[in-house]
Amino acid sequence: MSAYQDQRVVVTGAGGGIGAALAHRFAAEGATVVVNDLDPAKAAAVAGSIGARAIPVPGDASAVVAEAREALGGTVDIYCANAGLASGGDAFADEAVWEAAWDTNVIAHVRAARALLPDWLERGTGRFVSTVSAAGLLTMIGAAPYSVTKHGALAFAEWLSLTYRHRGVQVHAICPQGVRTDMLTAAGSAGELVLAPTAIEPEAVADALFDGMEKGRFLILPHPEVADFYAARATEPDRWLSGMNHLQQKWETR
Repeated sequence: MSAYQDQRVVVTGAGGGIGAALAHRFAAEGATVVVNDLDPAKAAAVAGSIGARAIPVPGDASAVVAEAREALGGTVDIYCANAGLASGGDAFADEAVWEAAWDTNVIAHVRAARALLPDWLERGTGRFVSTVSAAGLLTMIGAAPYSVTKHGALAFAEWLSLTYRHRGVQVHAICPQGVRTDMLTAAGSAGELVLAPTAIEPEAVADALFDGMEKGRFLILPHPEVADFYAARATEPDRWLSGMNHLQQKWETR
């Protein structure tokens, strides 16, 4: 029997891409899954494709916990904070763009944790899965709001893990590079240059998560080479920044 049999799972941003792949995989493992998406039609379509083990709960990911918990019969065992905004732009991006990125990519995770932690700490068990992106470990050219807020999402996931792991709360941060989704398409020429050459399918991200959960890993790297990039960034920051600046210049002259 799967370790996830009869688990009650919420996946935000599950109307397509990585979120839909996670919802399908959890349901295939025997879990009951709330499929959340801001678009009601997308949430319903993914839930319908899964079948009886899926429940569509559309709405803002920042405020879905209460309704999702009710739909699951009163308890959430696993929460996948997957909804995200791939906000492009530089330091001059509009304030509204920055605010939306913060709200979706970071504060929605904080709100979810506030709603989930009291029950998880009382029960001594719970699992929080944050879809961060390699941009949270590294950065992404042409996307200041996205890069900065994904760093924030990683920092919050780290804080949750170091604070509550001894009380039964397990935390995982998924950090893929390019994934063949609408978000990759929306990344435009920067995405074509940096992400598309090594892009993987959303199902590969789900596989990496399940492998990481089985092994108790915090950091989930569907692209294993990201570990080397992350180490280089930490140990040789000027060399790494120089290399990224060369990539920036290459993108500017495309």
